[in-house]
Amino acid sequence: MVNATIHVLDRGGLYCDMNYMMEGNTLATYDEQNPDVEYDEIPVWNLVVEHPEGTILWDTGSHHEAMDGHWPEAVTQAFRPHDAAEHRLDDDLASIGYSIDDIDAVFQSHLHIDHAGGLEFFDGTDTPVFVHEKELKHAYYSNETGSGSDSYLLQDFDHDLNWQVLHRDREEHFTDLEFIRFPGHTPGMTGSMIHLEHKTIIFTGDQLYMAENYEDKIPLGGPLTWGKTEWRESLRRIQSLERRHDAEVIFGHDPAQVEAIKPGWNV
Repeated sequence: MVNATIHVLDRGGLYCDMNYMMEGNTLATYDEQNPDVEYDEIPVWNLVVEHPEGTILWDTGSHHEAMDGHWPEAVTQAFRPHDAAEHRLDDDLASIGYSIDDIDAVFQSHLHIDHAGGLEFFDGTDTPVFVHEKELKHAYYSNETGSGSDSYLLQDFDHDLNWQVLHRDREEHFTDLEFIRFPGHTPGMTGSMIHLEHKTIIFTGDQLYMAENYEDKIPLGGPLTWGKTEWRESLRRIQSLERRHDAEVIFGHDPAQVEAIKPGWNV
């Protein structure tokens, strides 16, 4: 058990069709062939983990110029980062008393545009940036070939970074904080499990967007599931970890849950 504090860092929000969050969220019927879709806002957030062995930033959010040309127009139509300009990473860190220089390590659950947009703040520094090998390869492959996923943006992660590449499915680089690969959303999607003194928490990242993905076993919307078989295997892995450790499971973009966890842990 580790005596750590975990801050939840508000990084703004995205407007999107909820069919992206849950497969088949809106379906037509014979009598209602043109149903209204559910269009809503989902939160973007990061963590700052104050661990005895260092201060760790968990993901880096959307780029603050997402709406000013950094994101392609097609992406801003699908996922609208309406308040990105109000959420520079350095400013958001300052709002809870941290600076970029205070960060000893960065952990990237994956490299999609709403998670890797703040990596430029670590360009040219020695700050270790942890990411899984399969994620790094898939991100570059997707950008360089036009295949794979269009949710990556080369400008977000193609920097002079001190990459610390994870190769195994489970790796512990900080005491009682384990990085665990949960493939499904992407090949290298990696979550974290931390054993605090009185609670174990599993951060699933975007393997699970919402409570419904977990509790009702509803996959993510089709374009956002790289591998459905892998997604279901990762779901079972998370369920097993939850049972084994009596853990709290935290999802990637659940508005109600994020509101509930904003106070953080041990803060």
